[in-house]
Amino acid sequence: MYWMKTLEMDEQKQRLLKNKKKPNRRSIRLKHYDYSQPGLYFITICTQNKENLFSKIENGKMILNDAGTMVNRIWLEIPTIFANTRLHQYIVMPNHFHAIVEITFSTVGAESISALFVKPECQSNLGADIESRADIESAPTVVGVSLPKIVQTFKRYTTIEYIKMVKQNILPRFEKRIWQRNYYEHLIRNEKSYLEIAEYIISNPLKWEDDKYYVPAP
Repeated sequence: MYWMKTLEMDEQKQRLLKNKKKPNRRSIRLKHYDYSQPGLYFITICTQNKENLFSKIENGKMILNDAGTMVNRIWLEIPTIFANTRLHQYIVMPNHFHAIVEITFSTVGAESISALFVKPECQSNLGADIESRADIESAPTVVGVSLPKIVQTFKRYTTIEYIKMVKQNILPRFEKRIWQRNYYEHLIRNEKSYLEIAEYIISNPLKWEDDKYYVPAP
C-alpha cells in the first residue's frame, strides 16, 4: 500500500509542475464591460514577434508593401461587414496597427458617439478623410457587432489574404501566425482623449524610432 501512496504523490507533483509551466494568460479586457456598447475604441494589434511585415518608414513617411496595402484595404472594408461601425484615424505601421473605431447606435438616424463630444472641424483636420477612400466591394453586414468580433474578423481576413499571397509567391512565408494572440484596447471617454490618441496615430511614423514597438529593419 505504501508504494501506491508514493506513486499517487509522484503523480500529483508531476501535475503541479506541468501546470506551473503553462503560461498564465491574463485578460487585458475590462471586467464586466460590454464591448458591443456604442462608443469609440482605440485598438493596437501587433504582429507575431513584432516582425516588420507591413511597411517601412523613410524620412518619417510610411511606405506600405504588398502586405501593408492588403491590411489597409481589409480595414476599410470593416463597415461593409459590420453594421453600425465607423472608422476614424488609423495607421498600418511596420509591425503593428493602430485605429480608432466607433460602434454607433443601432437606431436609424441616431447621432454618432463622436458627434456628441468631437467637434466636426477637429475630425476633419486629423488624418486622412475616410470618406474619400477608394470604392469598396459591397458585402453582407453582420448584425450584433462588438469590438472583439471586429478585431477577430480583421485578423482572420488579413491572415487568409496573407496566406494566399504567400502561395502566389508575392509574400515570404511566416512563422505560425501573423498577429499576436491578444490586442490592446482603450475606451475613449472624452474629446481630449480622442484628440490626443488621433494625434498619436497620425504622428506615429515621425516618431517611429522612439516608439515602444520599434524594431530595426534587418
